[in-house]
Amino acid sequence: MSTLEAYAQGKKELFKGLALEKLEKDWTVYPVLHLDLNTQKYDTPESLTSILNDNLCIWESQYGARESETSLSLRFQGIIRRACEQTGRRVVILIDEYDKPMLQALQNEYRSTLKAFYGALKSMDGCIRFALLTGVTKFGKVSVFSDLNNLRDISMIDQYAEICGISEKEIYTYFEEDIHE
Repeated sequence: MSTLEAYAQGKKELFKGLALEKLEKDWTVYPVLHLDLNTQKYDTPESLTSILNDNLCIWESQYGARESETSLSLRFQGIIRRACEQTGRRVVILIDEYDKPMLQALQNEYRSTLKAFYGALKSMDGCIRFALLTGVTKFGKVSVFSDLNNLRDISMIDQYAEICGISEKEIYTYFEEDIHE
């Protein structure tokens, strides 16, 4: 996620010596909204609301807020819209461990909160350049995405098999000595 975030922020210097340095010509800077749901213990419904609210406050300090945006999902939708309008660029959204609150607590309140929150992704599709959500639960098995018809699960597509992490070939190419050790 941090690699994709740096790429979307146009941080060319971090890709020095890598293939992407030569492949990318424009290094366009996009607004990035990165939400990491791995950092919280979800033992009460307030724990989910607090981490969402904290991130929304950070983004609102950057892109502004409207009094009429009273729910978490309306605030998220407004931030996406304003980030797109203010920068003139569509937004990159990165959500780490999208399913952790539900897996840790398995409470319906978490599901309804997240369903509405993630619903902003469908509503603001025209303002979103790219969104990546990571988690361990397959999208089709999670009711929080039942309203979204614009998601594409790439987790089992060969073309994307090496997008995150490291390939077996890379392990042997770069860590052969360490493996033998």
